[in-house]
Amino acid sequence: MRRLSASSLATFVAVGGMVAFVFWQLEPSLLFANTTTAGGDTGAHVALPAFLRDHLLTHGRVTGWDPGWYDGFPLFSFYFPLPSLIVVLLNLVIPYNIAFKLVTVLGSLALPAAAWGMGRLWGLRNTSAACLGVATLPYLFDRSYTIYGGNIASTLAGEYAFSLSLAVGLVFLGVVGRGLRTGRHAGLAAFLLAVTGLCHLLPTLFVIVGAVVIFLMHGGWRRLRWTVAVGVVGGLLAGFWWIPFAMRLAYTTDMGWEKIHAYWSTLMPSSLYWVGVLAASGAVASLALRRRLGTFITVMAALSALGFVVAPQGKIWNARLLPFWVLCLYLLAGLAVAEFGTALARLSGRVVRGSAFEGSVVVPLSAAAAAVVFVALPLQVLPSWFPLHTADHSFIPDWVKWNYTGYQRKAAYPEYRSVIETMAGVGAEYGCGRAMWEYEPELNRFGTPMALMLLPYWTNGCINTQEGLLFESASSTPYHFLDQSELSVNPSDAMLGLPYSRGIDVAAGIQHMQLLGVRYYMTFSPQIQAEANTNPDLKLVATTGPWSVTYTDGVKQRTWYVYEIRNSAMVTPLSYEPAVVPGSGQTAKSWLNVSVAWYDDPGRWQVPLAASGPPSWPRVGSSSRSNVPEVPVAPTTVSHIRTGDDRISFDVSRTGTPVLVKASYFPNWQATGANGPWRVTPNLTVVVPTSHHVSIHYGWTPVDGIGWLSTLLGVVGIGLLNRWGPWPAPPPPPAPVQETLFTEAELAEESPEPVVVGDPAP
Repeated sequence: MRRLSASSLATFVAVGGMVAFVFWQLEPSLLFANTTTAGGDTGAHVALPAFLRDHLLTHGRVTGWDPGWYDGFPLFSFYFPLPSLIVVLLNLVIPYNIAFKLVTVLGSLALPAAAWGMGRLWGLRNTSAACLGVATLPYLFDRSYTIYGGNIASTLAGEYAFSLSLAVGLVFLGVVGRGLRTGRHAGLAAFLLAVTGLCHLLPTLFVIVGAVVIFLMHGGWRRLRWTVAVGVVGGLLAGFWWIPFAMRLAYTTDMGWEKIHAYWSTLMPSSLYWVGVLAASGAVASLALRRRLGTFITVMAALSALGFVVAPQGKIWNARLLPFWVLCLYLLAGLAVAEFGTALARLSGRVVRGSAFEGSVVVPLSAAAAAVVFVALPLQVLPSWFPLHTADHSFIPDWVKWNYTGYQRKAAYPEYRSVIETMAGVGAEYGCGRAMWEYEPELNRFGTPMALMLLPYWTNGCINTQEGLLFESASSTPYHFLDQSELSVNPSDAMLGLPYSRGIDVAAGIQHMQLLGVRYYMTFSPQIQAEANTNPDLKLVATTGPWSVTYTDGVKQRTWYVYEIRNSAMVTPLSYEPAVVPGSGQTAKSWLNVSVAWYDDPGRWQVPLAASGPPSWPRVGSSSRSNVPEVPVAPTTVSHIRTGDDRISFDVSRTGTPVLVKASYFPNWQATGANGPWRVTPNLTVVVPTSHHVSIHYGWTPVDGIGWLSTLLGVVGIGLLNRWGPWPAPPPPPAPVQETLFTEAELAEESPEPVVVGDPAP
């Protein structure tokens, strides 16, 4: 039995201690409480794995149609399916709420071990690699940003998929670093690349750039073949997701997040000064001593900062690059501690059993203790007798409690439960359908302002909602926020660049909801209720309250009114043929420009504008606001409308007349008993019946087939890479560069297997 070395024990204590500390701060008693996670975006993410489990997987799909938000949208076509799949798998053995909570913290718990693993795979000795793991602790609790991804604050805000992707991505970079030295592990690297991509896109882009940088640091034709094989097979393996994603980007929404131009103050806020000093020391030491891993992280830090500065205004917000910059700073700081600490240990002569190497075990243990104290001070978790104290107070413990106590333990839960039960009762009595609610920031009292997005989740899909979490995933998102501005006293106006209403306009809002097929409107403001009570298209069907709500100007009593909206059927016949605007659907922006202008002018609604259509439909220019031909069609009636999770069916009294189906258009819609479907403004669907019974369903397209074929080829590719074994690697350079301050003999003594230094052959 092999003796456990002092360095291995020190590494286990240091890295394991970081994981244990993170887990402790995430309140295990709350993580294992069977309550529904609240807080930020996370409180709405709750619905996604459940829909995957109950609907998509039962249809043999991982991505598919979800009617719950935005007149329906393609779930997981533009978001990342793997974290939700993990929740579903865990739910096989533990309650759903607990499975969901554990997956939300999985990336944060894995990051210290992932950083240590990356260091070991690059050839660092155990204790130096442990300093990388220790450095992730202050990064996780960093508060220089709160929503961009990676740290615990962002994870609690909803970016848990990003955190998981980042942890897997670090291991991938470690495997690439080792594989390019040894010619081995190509199959494992390809698999890790696919896993990273299926968790989140942004860390995937980061590690792809990182893999290119690692290759450039090594060079050589043989290494190029290894790198290309990993990239191709990893891309093929995840092809079922990213190929439809890339091919369908015209059906996404750009929320218009504005680029941050305060470069220096954002990259280096005062809270990061000390990290910057240590990171600069680590970078200088790495470059001067020719440390491969330190040099690589320095390059990645520089590229992350450069990307933040030069990234153009677009769908990828430049702020989303900050997590990589900040993480690189902390990792470089960890390397600085490892370099200087081991040097001091070596020079001081304070050794265990006379071995200079074993004296280095003090370094990760000291670094771990310092990291815990540094993080624990603002967390206010140190005992009163501890000699150090600070007036700084971290918000993270409060966020943890807010999220993981769940909806059920909020003071406003009785109101929230009553609203949900009221809507479930309305659906049972008056029929299922879509609901729109008045927005205000104070809805956070329920656990998150997004709490009512869970109406489909709580009502088993009977009451769907106009607003949903995945804004960019639905082409109907802009029209919801336009309606919200008309129907809320304090709307969010979350999407930039839209022609929002300058005040409450209930009449216009009702017209818009009728157009989108919204059946119920929920409001609590007395001024809106007074106007709604006089609108002939609204029928009051339920109330709940009054409830005490705290505002900035005091406590007020609020009663929820629920109105049924007349003339808002899911399927309606058209009076005129749609007019086609050629080329309007080629990009998301081109369609938005045409559609928003049309949506903002009810006088134009009788002739929908279409992205394409039969040759008989008239053609107009994209700038046409008048002189749109009005081609009347024969009248028909629609009856027996039925909806499911991925299909809508109805009957018509005559064929040949265009019929408007008020479901968001997407290319996967397929019609039976009709020609079409076609996309019409604002983002709805039109079919031309060829029989008296029509059904449209969310089916498979050639794009999906190509994606799944790609994944099948990726599985074969993984097998081939593993079967071929090590790829031939170039011989070592004449003077190998030592990766640590210690000799190869000391490294061999410390490591369970010889650690590669420099650039040796396998």
